[in-house]
Amino acid sequence: MLALHLLQSALVHVNTLLLQDILSEEKWQKRLTDADRRALSPLFWTHVNPYGRFELDMHSHLDLAVVA
Repeated sequence: MLALHLLQSALVHVNTLLLQDILSEEKWQKRLTDADRRALSPLFWTHVNPYGRFELDMHSHLDLAVVA
């Protein structure tokens, strides 16, 4: 059960970084309304493939900017 919680936390963290990256772009700041921003959540998982083959490259990483 601990592994599931760790996986969920990691997914929420990555999703939060992705949302922050997108929301920092000026074109999205102008396009989204207040209602759109309120509806955003890092709890989405439609981009996750829970079945099938996974290729893990330990020599590369996602290009996520570190928020200071």
